Amino acid sequence: MAKTHRTHEEATVEMFRKDPELAAEYLNSVLEDGDETDLMLALRTLSKTFGGVQEVARQADINAHTLYRTLSEKGNPELKTLSAILKAMGMRLAIRPLNHHGQHRGQHRAQA
Repeated sequence: MAKTHRTHEEATVEMFRKDPELAAEYLNSVLEDGDETDLMLALRTLSKTFGGVQEVARQADINAHTLYRTLSEKGNPELKTLSAILKAMGMRLAIRPLNHHGQHRGQHRAQA
């Protein structure tokens, strides 16, 4: 008997698999609005899109057990590890200025 429905998670994974740009936008949104825990959980969700934690670990040349720990709520990866995980998912880190709300360089420091 064919499966007639899918879970939210299955639908999300399929959506990200079909549209890698959407996956990147999702992570950028988490980075803007969330904290480190949110980012680790988002990466764990995205790992399912890219073959699961085992496959991402293999492609990133990271021990799978270590990657499971890294992508836990208490995960705190080194920059090198985070870059390897993202690369295995076909993404990379990028830096953008904060002045997207009309702030200029000096204004941010003056408000701090």
